[in-house]
Amino acid sequence: MSQDIRTPDTGPDGGAPAGRSRKAPKRKRRTGRIILLTLLVLLLAAGGTTYWMYSSLDSNIKAVDVDKALGDDRPQKLPTAGQNLLVLGSDSRAGANAELDGGKVSGARSDTALVVHIPEGRTQAVAISIPRDTLVFRPECQKSDGGTAPGAQRVMFNSVFAQYGPVCVMKTVEKMSGVRLDHYLEIDFAGFKDLVDAIGGVTVDLEEPIKDGSAGLNLAAGPQRLDGTQSLAFVRTRYGVGDGSDLGRIGNQQKFLTALLTEVRKQDLLGSPTKTYKVADSATKALTTDSGLASLTALSEFARSLNGVDPSSMETIMLPVAYDKKDPNRVVAYEPNASRLWKAIREDTSIPAAAKKSPATGG
Repeated sequence: MSQDIRTPDTGPDGGAPAGRSRKAPKRKRRTGRIILLTLLVLLLAAGGTTYWMYSSLDSNIKAVDVDKALGDDRPQKLPTAGQNLLVLGSDSRAGANAELDGGKVSGARSDTALVVHIPEGRTQAVAISIPRDTLVFRPECQKSDGGTAPGAQRVMFNSVFAQYGPVCVMKTVEKMSGVRLDHYLEIDFAGFKDLVDAIGGVTVDLEEPIKDGSAGLNLAAGPQRLDGTQSLAFVRTRYGVGDGSDLGRIGNQQKFLTALLTEVRKQDLLGSPTKTYKVADSATKALTTDSGLASLTALSEFARSLNGVDPSSMETIMLPVAYDKKDPNRVVAYEPNASRLWKAIREDTSIPAAAKKSPATGG
């Protein structure tokens, strides 16, 4: 299988090439999210390892002090005990990720962005996928050289992470949604590959075959066992699904993450300390969190608070979007549906069915 699993479909801002239409995924696909998978693995590891193993895993986790960087100009906290997390899949073209990508693309990207809302009571959860090609208002953000970049309109969402990093992404999401984000969790794609290999692969059931030469994928319809490299190609591919759109890829990612969580739940990790450590080591090396979650203890405590969440009752929704009138290769939040969706999250209430509908279908 080819190791060049890059998706060669991006322009200077990381978007799709001209003329490429989009196809929306199923809007109500119930799925487990990668954050719950990660926390489950960490919880198992913390309960079954010696102190030196614990220390090793703990030191793997990288932290970002987002609270200090975000300051006080933020939405109010939920009036309930509900929690909101921003989960990003980081696809930096450096280090191990550069090797996975053939070293042909530079810079950092975030092709997966989820706002995960856990309502009061912690018995259910919803994850909102934000398409990377969405045009948004980017607020004033700090540059890497210490200077400040003024706010800008019609910025592609994916470019915010690439140019200004995670804190600016959090600022952007809070501005566009009015939702206060309690935590930040970033999963590095190279670590994601190692995690899949550590658990022995993941089986996905494909409704249609996928053939994407640029990603090195040639999969038949039906159940397919994927190793880490194939899994990474599967969640990255655009041309191999639907009409080659980013919106279609979101559905692919949802399918895979469901399968990944199912695989972990099937395995008796506590019965194999060596495998447990290998899985936990891969997971923690892939993690960057806000400072409040940047330890095994904090992550385990948070995981225990989610014990009542049944993955089968979780729902993933794509942010309602419409094709941009000036640039059909981009999308914009579709109103009033998007505002109704964010309002339900802010108020910790049920999301109206109409707020889940999106006109961007890709034909």
